[in-house]
Amino acid sequence: MYFTNENGAKIVDNVIKAIKDNKDYLSEIDGAIGDGDHGINMNKGFSIAEENLKNTSYNMSEGFKTICYVLVDDIGGSMGPLYGAFFRGLSVASKKCEKIDKYVLSDMLFKAYDNVKDISVAKVGDKTLIDVLDPAVMAYKIAIDKDDMDIALEKMIEEAEKGLLKTKDMVAKLGRASRLGERSLGHQDAGATSCFIILKAIKDSILEILQKGE
Repeated sequence: MYFTNENGAKIVDNVIKAIKDNKDYLSEIDGAIGDGDHGINMNKGFSIAEENLKNTSYNMSEGFKTICYVLVDDIGGSMGPLYGAFFRGLSVASKKCEKIDKYVLSDMLFKAYDNVKDISVAKVGDKTLIDVLDPAVMAYKIAIDKDDMDIALEKMIEEAEKGLLKTKDMVAKLGRASRLGERSLGHQDAGATSCFIILKAIKDSILEILQKGE
């Protein structure tokens, strides 16, 4: 079970669309304990990436590379470099692969996660995107030992969603929300939310490609 890097361009397109579609939702969540601009900033970056990719031919790896550069150069702040590192990892781990099977995808996810960890001190329990990314990546890696890619992806998203919901019961330890202390309890983390949206878009897109046999 695999899909081609070329057909994986659809994943890039769908990730961009997912962020744009959730712009207001992300800013609403961020507004509860942050600046309320997470959706605006993410939408800006992904919209620029979409424009840069428009009328060009690209595969999945090239598309993720474009997103990476835009997020680092045009968003800034904390989330730009973090997500830039994430998408750079997805791109680097797949750029030499014509076929993307479950093992290549695992390498992509781990490279993305490692890149984020290289520039962030966040750990599980700090109320950040790590609370979604860590359980998602680990669940996928465990699953591929016995399951095909589609089942492993479903398990990845199950754990990602659990991690997302857990952020409501956490006290923020990093970023602007950390200034609120106990008052950050009861609110879902915006970065964890956008991470979940991105991972779900990746999962949904790959399953669509696999079902169509592309």
